[in-house]
Amino acid sequence: MLDADTKRRIDSARDILVGKVPDPKSQVEQITIALTYKFMDDMDALSEELDGERSFFAGEFSQYGWAKLMQPGLGGHEMLGLYAEAIGRMDQNAGIPQLFRDIFSNAFLPFRDPETLRAFLKEIDGFTYDHSERLGDAFEYLLSVMDSQGDAGQFRTPRHIIDFIVSIVDPKKEDVILDPACGTAGFLISSYKHILAANTDADGNSTLTPDERERLARNLIGYDISPDMVRLSLVNMYLHGLVDPHIYEYDTLTSEERWNDFADVILANPPFMSPKGGIKPHNLFGVKAKKSEVLFVDFMAEHLKAGGRAGIIVPQGIIFQSQNAYKELRKRLVEKYLVAVVSLPAGVFNPYSGVKMSILLLDKGLASKTDRIAFYTVKNDGFDLGAQRRPIDKNDLPQVRNEVSEYIQGLREDDARGDVQSVPTDLAAEERANLGTGGSESRNGLTVEKDRIAGDGDYNLSRDRYIQSLSSNSEFPMVALGEVAELIRGITFSKSDQLERASDDSLHVATTKAAQELGIVEEALYHIPRSLLKDSGKLLRQGDILVSTANSLRLLGRTTHVKNVTFPISFGAFMSVVRRHSCVDDTYLLHCLRTEYAYDFFSRNANTTTNISNLNHKTLASFRFPLPPMEVQEEIVEEIEGYQKVIYGARAIIDSYRPHTHIDPDWPMVELGELCVINPKKSELSDLDGATTVSFVPMSDMGENTMYFDPKDSKQLKDVGAGYTYFRDNDVLVAKVTPCFENGKAGIAKDLQNGVGFGSSEFFVLRSNEDVLPAWVYLCVVSLEFRKWAIPQMTGTGGLQRVPKVVLEEYRIPVPDLSTQKKIVSGLETEHTAVEANRKLIERFEKKTQGAIERVWTEGVQL
Repeated sequence: MLDADTKRRIDSARDILVGKVPDPKSQVEQITIALTYKFMDDMDALSEELDGERSFFAGEFSQYGWAKLMQPGLGGHEMLGLYAEAIGRMDQNAGIPQLFRDIFSNAFLPFRDPETLRAFLKEIDGFTYDHSERLGDAFEYLLSVMDSQGDAGQFRTPRHIIDFIVSIVDPKKEDVILDPACGTAGFLISSYKHILAANTDADGNSTLTPDERERLARNLIGYDISPDMVRLSLVNMYLHGLVDPHIYEYDTLTSEERWNDFADVILANPPFMSPKGGIKPHNLFGVKAKKSEVLFVDFMAEHLKAGGRAGIIVPQGIIFQSQNAYKELRKRLVEKYLVAVVSLPAGVFNPYSGVKMSILLLDKGLASKTDRIAFYTVKNDGFDLGAQRRPIDKNDLPQVRNEVSEYIQGLREDDARGDVQSVPTDLAAEERANLGTGGSESRNGLTVEKDRIAGDGDYNLSRDRYIQSLSSNSEFPMVALGEVAELIRGITFSKSDQLERASDDSLHVATTKAAQELGIVEEALYHIPRSLLKDSGKLLRQGDILVSTANSLRLLGRTTHVKNVTFPISFGAFMSVVRRHSCVDDTYLLHCLRTEYAYDFFSRNANTTTNISNLNHKTLASFRFPLPPMEVQEEIVEEIEGYQKVIYGARAIIDSYRPHTHIDPDWPMVELGELCVINPKKSELSDLDGATTVSFVPMSDMGENTMYFDPKDSKQLKDVGAGYTYFRDNDVLVAKVTPCFENGKAGIAKDLQNGVGFGSSEFFVLRSNEDVLPAWVYLCVVSLEFRKWAIPQMTGTGGLQRVPKVVLEEYRIPVPDLSTQKKIVSGLETEHTAVEANRKLIERFEKKTQGAIERVWTEGVQL
């Protein structure tokens, strides 16, 4: 686990650089170079302790030793000149291994501020080299701060996704393992750890011989086109115990030098963005294409040895794009290589990219011997799908990993018996298992005959393509949306078409900004020339349902019920109108489109690129739902509308409530730093008297403008002691990071296990003294006045701004006497109780609404 002090030093080093080196990737490179410099000197010092000699800083390079660089009295400009000269010359140092010369190749110092360099090197001086997993984890954390490299289509693959793929592909100690787009070498390091773990005895000792270890290190191979990525991957592998890593600066798609090098295992998340005009590859590829994702997948399939296997992360274009190159690639995969496809939820690669991805699992030995391909779906990977990727308690990865591994192992066992065709073929039974209303015990897998996949020549690899109908336990017939409603696309207009104000010749247009869940927001409508409307059918009508078909995945499929339209309004290209036929009630249809069944359908079928998800018009029309007789629909609608009236009333109370009180100008103003201990020290935990269980509060569990919070989870103290924020009952927690701070995420801790809690490191903890009540502190830090004071002073990089601690300490709050505080707080607690009652009321009646519409899915049996 990454220890808190190492994380703090890395964060501090980045904070020092940010003013001179704003790009996160460049910050990582400068820290990498400085750490390597320091570690070389540490190894020289260790050699001297063991009666050896210095080798890294010897001869003419002895003048650059770390101790001389950091010696007291050395002027700032002298230090800057010495350091800049050293890193610029180090690749010429014949006394160091080629690995280190490669790391310093083309290295330079991008700023000339002595004070910044002195502060930066002081932080680096706090690191010491040791060959440990801890230091490797620290470097992994450093790499994780790099933002998306969008121009090249590169983004960091989360470690748990890498480990998931590696565990399925199961590389062995004798395998040649290749990543042809290795980035920071995550797949290679995970493979190394996987093999080490698989070769231990009952006591945890390695069973690998020295020759096997040498061969293993030699067989881990990576290519990357970027010299910066090569440098980072070399350091990363070295810090994980691979002293002679084989990473090559190599253009996999246009160079031919390594074309005849093959591998037993290939693992990769290759870049999938192509430059304008496309890639210009050599002529050795089996598929003629200019798209990088097609070429990379073709390369990896072509470069598997006999019996080789691969795990490849691919964008959705590979799965279903209709261009000839994509279809030809899928044909080759289906016929010769592919055994399984695993669909990942869109958002797995946030915050770097919202693109929806899948995993192709290839096995050159098995694929040609089976007539089926397996499809699996991961809905949750243990984290939410927002930009912050906060941990959640839903995680399909272990179950899917076990199922895929069992399926592939079954193929291998059948192959050993000469009967690989004996895999299950009961598709109808699997459809029922996969799509019924069962809970966590239902399996994720579905197998489909290759003949069926090849049937129309598209070789589509989308699992949903092969599910003929949504299995339902409804007694009512299942119909497609397009059978009972007309679907109308919105109109296209450009920014230059927009008018500043409405006139007799203009037209109002609703876009996703104006089309909200509770109705159309008139002030958010655009105005365009009426002449752009060519079809009067694209004017909204009473009872129409607007569906967002291009949005973030979280908002894709958001519906707006069109009611009480008093003037002509059209709708934009990112919306579709569902205009129902007479056989379906518009309110009933609206709530069918708001069910979990609908949202799951939309997310599974979305085509996500960058941060936008698109829902194809034909796909929307294919959504199936139960259609009871009109009188049943009307009964359901009447029930729902009764629930909605309660929800709207409660929501109005919550939306308008803000904790507030009158401030007497005669009350003394005191800085928070004088009234509260901010972020109490964890050393206080020594008084726990052996208690080991504490409450755990992630940011997602905190409400907005909610005075108290109840912990929902608990953890062992040993698991949260480092890296998390510590607090106790009656401490005030306030978010310090955007956008949580602006939204009023704060609360007072109560009912903690053993009186102790841990939570997000993005909280400030305020422990009030005897002069001020916790609830009074809470009231002051969630006030609009405090936010206005703090927001302009927030700092940070990469789009995440934070409130500095000093801003909190220096904020002055009014402090009446305790009796006045108690009187005001008592009133606020009464208000809080009423607001919380309305929240619970909304939750209860939303469940009633959902239950009313979902009953039509669950009553009776209709297959």
